[in-house]
Amino acid sequence: MFIVVTGASRGIGLEIVKQFLSDEENTVLAVSRNARELDKLKKSNANLITVYGDLTKTSVLNSIASLIDKNGKRVDILINNAGSIVNKPFEKIKSEEIQQVYSVNVFAPFLLIQKLLPRMGKKSKSHIVNIGSMGGFQGSSKFSGLSAYSSSKSAIAGLTECLAEELKPKNITVNCLAIGAVQTEMLSKAFPGFKAPLQPQQMANYIVEFALTGHQYYNGKILPVSSTTP
Repeated sequence: MFIVVTGASRGIGLEIVKQFLSDEENTVLAVSRNARELDKLKKSNANLITVYGDLTKTSVLNSIASLIDKNGKRVDILINNAGSIVNKPFEKIKSEEIQQVYSVNVFAPFLLIQKLLPRMGKKSKSHIVNIGSMGGFQGSSKFSGLSAYSSSKSAIAGLTECLAEELKPKNITVNCLAIGAVQTEMLSKAFPGFKAPLQPQQMANYIVEFALTGHQYYNGKILPVSSTTP
């Protein structure tokens, strides 16, 4: 299989890449702004392709598409995992901060999906998995300081529902996993001092299995994956 993973240099994203690469039949294209951990991994795995840069930039999107075409592949799985957060009172959030959060959490997956559409679905099923948050899950607990982040995750949930219907004729399934507390750098920014019950590797286990099989049971679903929310 050919899998594209964004936000792949640390935390859950890095663990997702490692787990997919444990199967020699898989090729993973990992996208990140940070090269260090992926370059280490690349030394021991020829099935890892890397792209470094800002996903909202046309040049980066073109590089991703070019590498897919160069390798003669079609995309079986796309995991939109890259994320950005700001933890501030609503009235103190600056324009550039809200723009940054939405650029990474909403605009980047939107533009990447557009770019990869010609390389997905049709004769064989493709599965897009958007990584959302319980903060963007309707009816779940909300927390002060996270209005930018949580609202952006609500937006990606809405986009998931729209695309699932629109892309169905193209043989593309789209789902969103609204994950809860996992011990990552992002969680530490949102809830300093809180200790989550799950480690990135554990959540990655679930996401990888869902990416491989979830399309058989779900389409256009926003699924909470949470044993607890802070």
